[in-house]
Amino acid sequence: MSYTALEVYDDGPVGWLVFNRPHVANAMDATMMRELETAWLDLDADDSVKVIVNTGNGRAFQTGLDVVQLAKDPAALKEQSRRTKRFEIKFTGWHNRITKPVIVAVNGVCAGGGLHFIADADIVIATRNATFLDPHVSVGQVSAFETIGLIKRSPMEAISRMALMGAHERIAATRALQLGIISEILDDEAALRARAQQIGEAIAQYDPPTLRTIKQQLWAAFERP
Repeated sequence: MSYTALEVYDDGPVGWLVFNRPHVANAMDATMMRELETAWLDLDADDSVKVIVNTGNGRAFQTGLDVVQLAKDPAALKEQSRRTKRFEIKFTGWHNRITKPVIVAVNGVCAGGGLHFIADADIVIATRNATFLDPHVSVGQVSAFETIGLIKRSPMEAISRMALMGAHERIAATRALQLGIISEILDDEAALRARAQQIGEAIAQYDPPTLRTIKQQLWAAFERP
């Protein structure tokens, strides 16, 4: 399938899902939201792909919904509201029940709905200039799914502070590393992508059913009492 809001390709055993709306900081419009579900499922179904890397083009990784575009598309906005209310959103690998390991490579700003991808990844690495913020409260909205997911990765106080302070609180890459939100910092985007490919190739050496079982057991632990 061809994509307009994403770049989807594979490099050896590593599949790449790249946000490709850099002119709007990779915010999700109706097209990207539709394409995300298809892209994840296509990569999961491709037997040559063993690991999936998710990153962005340009200065931002992902900044959530493109409210300007969606305001011009009432049908898409209504559908997104319905999906959110019923928790039927299909943004991330976890939302789409992807069984392959997912590496998120944060190349810049990650804000709002972009935090879904961090919360739902198996491994997260970032550039030194990456920042993380949750501006929902600053625009009169409630932060929910993203921050609930993040407190599984990080001490709750840091995530609560980010959610409650909104646009006034930005977590830098060095702080995100201390909090366990990310596991490694790279100097620039070129190094970030090279390292993501390297990690992906290292994981891809192992037996896919074994990797799938490890991933399923680790994530199931969050859902058990």
